Amino acid sequence: MAIVTNLVNLTDNSSFDCKLPVDAARYNFGVNPNAGQPAAASNLVNVPRLITAYFSERPDPGVPAQRVSFGTSGHRGSAFDRAFNEWHILAITQAIVAYRTGKSIDGPLFLGIDTHALSEPALASALEVLAANDVPVMIAPNGEYTPTPAVSHAILKYNRGRSTGLADGIVVTPSHNPPEDGGFKYNPPNGGPADSAITKFVEGRANEYLEAGLAGVKRVLLERALKASSTRRHDFLDEYAADLGDAIDMDAIRNSKLKLGVDPLGGAGVHYWKPIAERYGLNLTIVNPDVDPTFRFMTLDWDGRIRMDPSSPYAMRRLVGMKDQFDIAMACDTDHDRHGIVARSTGLLPPNHYLAVCIHYLFANRPGWPRNASVGKTVVSSSMIDRVAAKLGRKLYEVPVGFKWYVDGLFGGWLGFAGEESAGASFLARDGSVWSTDKDGIIAALLAAEITARSGRDPGEIYAGLTRENGESEFERIDAPANAEQRARLAKLSPQDIPVSDLAGEKIQHVLTNAPGDGNPIGGVKVVAENGWFAARPSGTEDVYKIYAESFRGRDHLRRIQEEARKIVGAVLSGPPG
Repeated sequence: MAIVTNLVNLTDNSSFDCKLPVDAARYNFGVNPNAGQPAAASNLVNVPRLITAYFSERPDPGVPAQRVSFGTSGHRGSAFDRAFNEWHILAITQAIVAYRTGKSIDGPLFLGIDTHALSEPALASALEVLAANDVPVMIAPNGEYTPTPAVSHAILKYNRGRSTGLADGIVVTPSHNPPEDGGFKYNPPNGGPADSAITKFVEGRANEYLEAGLAGVKRVLLERALKASSTRRHDFLDEYAADLGDAIDMDAIRNSKLKLGVDPLGGAGVHYWKPIAERYGLNLTIVNPDVDPTFRFMTLDWDGRIRMDPSSPYAMRRLVGMKDQFDIAMACDTDHDRHGIVARSTGLLPPNHYLAVCIHYLFANRPGWPRNASVGKTVVSSSMIDRVAAKLGRKLYEVPVGFKWYVDGLFGGWLGFAGEESAGASFLARDGSVWSTDKDGIIAALLAAEITARSGRDPGEIYAGLTRENGESEFERIDAPANAEQRARLAKLSPQDIPVSDLAGEKIQHVLTNAPGDGNPIGGVKVVAENGWFAARPSGTEDVYKIYAESFRGRDHLRRIQEEARKIVGAVLSGPPG
């Protein structure tokens, strides 16, 4: 029998007695003194004003920041900034309808939302357009929230064995972004994030609609849309929970009687965990079952803002403080596509550490996977993954930042595991078939329990063993100032623009501006030596560029790499335009 409890203790600060990182260089230019502390009233978004801005403010397509712009995962922004308003969603949805028509996609569109305040009104706007265009839509019953992986899994399951009448999907979510943000992303019939060609079409067509004052956008009243014969209900939760045993050894977790803690961080999977625990007989405690669009129960992130990031020790401070109450504690972000793992042995695992543990475990414990299945990593993920993959005898598939680059590999079954240093991952089902082609924080979290149950060691202990075999890694991300022109220059660098032969005392082996796995541009540069590397990429939203760096020779060597990286990139950016 499942043991499911809810532990709500949001006013007791005794759980805050946990160690936070003293070196916060990877958190931009400095850590806010309130980072890790409970949110105060002054930190909370004014939800009524936000919703009013969504409906009343009109974006100006002549202002770049107010146009539709798809980043690595959909269009995002705040209604306060005229970056995520009703007109955006009406235009984007009609553009998706146009894309579907052009590609003869006429199956159901699975539509899910997370718990951000702007997600509900954006869902209403999208439904009004979809119903007006007679698009068959599947939404969750009773207004239930829907995690990104549940939408991806539903698309793939529906399309299995079909060559026509294919399904696709939309997820209304800005991921772990602050409460005032909204997000809208499209997943085509392969179930994963739309590729660059698709987003270019949707973005371009949507901006045309904005420029034309929404001329050409069809729309009906919400009441009519909800009652339309094309609008149907789909039980995402039951489907996803029932199939979980295909991806995770749930019997091993149940039989181990591990004590598990889960913090949904007020996200879309908040009502998934109890049915999962009851179905599979897990000893699981939901530490906070609340949904609140202000996310007032969060502790503040590095910059003093509320952000539902399960990889941040500041946002995760409450759960980290409870680590000794559980064998494994886990969390997911607002749309449950990212994961955070708290091990009793070590506390919150850095994402790169856990990715290496997952790869080490999965490729040794999934006999149903193809023998030639590869390991997927991004160019800014830890080289510990390279070393683990080499020990396993598995090919490494290194891609630019963005989960869209993994979709074909997961869909085709030739990528066994795909992960990002920002705590996103997915992997094949136990029989080697496709499970999800978008990030899945739920299976990544439950995998930590499976690993602990079957190995008798938690992921923190396993990672310690990997460092003894492969060396200890020091990894960090820092940001440095760069204006728009410099960021554009950085994104277009060639290897010839890096006129150096050594990095922190070691001969440079590779200077990369294209990913080794798929050959696509990385939007920056990566410089690799034997025991260290750095990568520099421009931010898509801020006047900064990001430096990722890693050393297997200690923290002092990492500092040398970072300093030389600043000088190398700084010289390029300060020179005359090429």
